[in-house]
Amino acid sequence: MRGLSLRRIFRISKFQVFLVAGLTLLAVFMLLPIVYIVNHAFKPFHELFLYPPTFIVKQPTVQNFYDLLLVTQTSIVPMSRYLFNSIFSTGLNVLATLLFSVLCAYPLSKHKFPGKNLIFSTIILSLMFAPETVQIPRYFAVSETGIMNTYLAHVLPLVAMPVGVFLMKQFIDQLPDALLEAAKLEGANEWTVFLRIVIPLCMPAVATIGILAFQSSWGNVETSTLFTEDETMKTLPFYVSTLTSGLANNVANQGVAAAVSLLLFIPNFVIFLLLQRKVISTMAHSGIK
Repeated sequence: MRGLSLRRIFRISKFQVFLVAGLTLLAVFMLLPIVYIVNHAFKPFHELFLYPPTFIVKQPTVQNFYDLLLVTQTSIVPMSRYLFNSIFSTGLNVLATLLFSVLCAYPLSKHKFPGKNLIFSTIILSLMFAPETVQIPRYFAVSETGIMNTYLAHVLPLVAMPVGVFLMKQFIDQLPDALLEAAKLEGANEWTVFLRIVIPLCMPAVATIGILAFQSSWGNVETSTLFTEDETMKTLPFYVSTLTSGLANNVANQGVAAAVSLLLFIPNFVIFLLLQRKVISTMAHSGIK
């Protein structure tokens, strides 16, 4: 009887086999861009321009990374400066985006005040606008505030993240009002409830917004192009875009661009792997299907 019950437990239907096989193929398909980026960075010069292009590198080499070091040594501004600007501005942007998203979402979710629905509707409406449509107003705003050629020019234009406010509000909506009221009856003030109850319970949403803010800031070229004229204030993605700009070096530096693209991709990949469970939990509690 025990053996029969075990066979029933571990019995797999044809649909389950089909589902697992389909999801496995889908996972492999989703991994193809990552495999391509890694292989492309290690391709020798003659493989970069093969037609039809090859997906897997045949003769891997680290020459592209060596050429990258040579290019950075001959540049007026060292690559370490671009890297520092990217790390510093991205860190500030992530912290500022998290702060403003949480502070905006909490009152929209748990407080009542005039114009609440209008404000939230405006935030949702802003999700419809493409980033290109607000470039000119954003430029005038940055120019008038006098923060051109500063780190704030890399941070403030990206702080407002409507999707972050939406995710955080939807997550906070899941918190029972009775829990917050019980804390207030015990003598906790509004800031205590916010910092010691709301924030710890919303860490999955915080992690998700952090990932989105990191991705939008780490690979951003707009702030360096529009809001900074000083070369020492530009970021690493902008420097990468200059490696293949113009007809003179469009071919010669393709290997260097491939190597730098891999270096830019690795931080995004590592952070997502570390926080992927938080992302899934946020989507499950935010009403996103």
